[in-house]
Amino acid sequence: MIAPHPYLILHKDDLQLPRFFMEWPFKVLEKKRAIDEVIKTAYAEKDHLSSFPPFRRYDRNGLSVYLESGLGEKLSSSMKRYIQNLLKVNMEGPYGPEWPTEEKVKRKEMVSPDARYIIVREAPDAKVDDISKAEREMCSTCWMGDGEPVVGFVHYRFIVEEDIPVVYIYELQLESCVQGRGLGKFLMQLIELIARKNRVGAVMLTVQKANVSAMNFYRSKLRYVISTISPSRVDPLIGAEKNYEILCKTFDREAKAKLEDCQL
Repeated sequence: MIAPHPYLILHKDDLQLPRFFMEWPFKVLEKKRAIDEVIKTAYAEKDHLSSFPPFRRYDRNGLSVYLESGLGEKLSSSMKRYIQNLLKVNMEGPYGPEWPTEEKVKRKEMVSPDARYIIVREAPDAKVDDISKAEREMCSTCWMGDGEPVVGFVHYRFIVEEDIPVVYIYELQLESCVQGRGLGKFLMQLIELIARKNRVGAVMLTVQKANVSAMNFYRSKLRYVISTISPSRVDPLIGAEKNYEILCKTFDREAKAKLEDCQL
């Protein structure tokens, strides 16, 4: 009988995978559950403004408005019409010939169960001259529903990008008569506070390249950067053909590595 070669003898320990490969699937599952819990908890809160009372109202630069929360699936018919009208006024130009198609997309996004809103209304005790008659005439989408006049809104959601829970701003739209008074920056500060409170890694948004004023606002004033998932950074050749950029502001190392620095 020929004895087996000593180098061909396999011990049970040789058949065991390294601990990393054994534990990796469980770590992935654990991380996914943690991310899902962050999103679930964020959506469970129906009024994110309730955590930030000082942001319920904005009284600066000759402007007096107050904020209220809204849900996409509970928007009134008058609010839906207002949102559609303001989107058309503000975005038809930047989108150009793509607007008819994009308008249909936005109409569906508007009423999604995941859509969360911050509605901006004129304060009931606002002075008559806070928004002058001339400025009011500039607001071609004037509110036609009940309550105080609506002058803008933010549509945001809690989603996951590159395994990072984020707040994604779908829309930040203001009437022309209230622009240039610091209200947009105020609303973005509020969104960032909501993001941090709900333990997400970043705030993200899409900006049309043709919308130069918006691009300058986010990049120069608010210090947002072009994300690694934006077409121009994924592939410069493809990015040159796209008419938009995806911007972000991150709040932790993992989010920064994946969404800003491309360290996957």
